[in-house]
Amino acid sequence: MNFRVVTTEQRTDAWRQARVGQLTGTCAVDMLAKIKTGEAAARRDLRLRLVCERLTGRSQEDVFVSKDMQRGIDKEADAFAAYEALTGEIARTVGYLAHPELAAGCSPDGQIGNFTGIVEVKCPKSATHLRYLRSRQAPSDYLPQVQHNLWITGAQWCDFVTYDDRFPPTLRLAVFRIYRDEAAMKSYELLVRIFLGEVEKEYQEVAALAGVAA
Repeated sequence: MNFRVVTTEQRTDAWRQARVGQLTGTCAVDMLAKIKTGEAAARRDLRLRLVCERLTGRSQEDVFVSKDMQRGIDKEADAFAAYEALTGEIARTVGYLAHPELAAGCSPDGQIGNFTGIVEVKCPKSATHLRYLRSRQAPSDYLPQVQHNLWITGAQWCDFVTYDDRFPPTLRLAVFRIYRDEAAMKSYELLVRIFLGEVEKEYQEVAALAGVAA
């Protein structure tokens, strides 16, 4: 492990403040966005958002919670209980974990065995849960987040958990394990350093114009 614990609980004011100006797991997919020429809009918007957060000291994240999102939050404890019953593992909650050097961090949903493994739990809409079940693998749109969290924590694997208690008992839970790939970790860290270098450069340019202390 090579991180520092900034907060011990998620979704608190301290947790939100700790994420200001930081590249987090949920942002990884936008950082990796590509188009044939130029910069992808998602990547550009993320870069500008992080610059704005550094300048203002305030989060620019969308805090809107839909009905489906709130249901997912409410069902998370049930999902963890089902996961532990199936695997025999004890999942412990995690707050915000920061990289010791870079403006990056993550908040895995849980950790196993002092970060031997981490857990990402989703309690999605039923149609989404069914899609995950039928694919029999972790959805590709979450893999950047998993990769980021494995990189920060040093964990050897991540269990992606999908749970929906509206399904018949045998179909309520599915667990897909993603293993750490050291070559991929090195490549990912290089991309992070490049991206955060761009964020820093833009921040310094704007701060100089405004006379803000860097």
